Amino acid sequence: METYIVDSFTTEPFKGNPAGVCFPQQEIGAEAMLKIAQEFGLSETAFVRETSAAGVYAIRYFSPKQEIPLCGHATLAAAKVLFSQTLHTEIHFLTHEQVDLPISRRADDITMTFPVYDTVPVAAPPALLAALGLPAVTNTAYSPKNKIVLLEIADDQQLAALRPDFAALLQSHTGINGVLVTAPGRTPAYDYDYHYRYFWPWAGTNEDPVTGGVQTFLAKYWATRLHKSVMQAFQSSARTGAMQVELHADKVLLTSQARIVLEGRLVAFA
Repeated sequence: METYIVDSFTTEPFKGNPAGVCFPQQEIGAEAMLKIAQEFGLSETAFVRETSAAGVYAIRYFSPKQEIPLCGHATLAAAKVLFSQTLHTEIHFLTHEQVDLPISRRADDITMTFPVYDTVPVAAPPALLAALGLPAVTNTAYSPKNKIVLLEIADDQQLAALRPDFAALLQSHTGINGVLVTAPGRTPAYDYDYHYRYFWPWAGTNEDPVTGGVQTFLAKYWATRLHKSVMQAFQSSARTGAMQVELHADKVLLTSQARIVLEGRLVAFA
């Protein structure tokens, strides 16, 4: 099985978010995909197969814990590999939930078109805030589609300095996939509209280095507050990463780059 590791949402190797990308030559089951994702040990691994339609590929995503409906950085990683092998400037991914994801490239930039989801008000449990080290938040919301709690705080430097207690965090809430903490971009050294970090020990790893899938609701959240439709987003994890987001009525366009850092063959799998 042809395999790759690709660093997404970055122009530099060993920055951004590494994703595994696998190209099975025949159908393999979800259990085998999960075992392979566990072997990679990355936040997500994408499995890509050609369909009968030209330029259309079926894609599935697995964390080391479970299948994930939609993943931004693994989509970008898979697109980077496919664009490096063909002359195509546009392809489509079809997810396991039959969501069509148009992907285009222009030079080294890759643009992904994702759906947009709404958020609803929610109260954050005090234990959740304590586990994150947050004495207070500016606003709280919830994405029902993604099962993610959103917490807005005022200071992007406080966001970068967060050191959650992940054991306590896991015990502080049930029935969610993760918690996203975000802040407006106010540090002069960075030219970004908003910053964010994503913690998801419930469904994946402790922290996702750079997360594109959350823009399905985060872009609309900040567009409403900033009165902007085109914004620059920065994920202030240890590896860091960035992307441009462009909000339309029912879709969001994510533009960034990726670097292939490893290619090889998986010779044993279930």
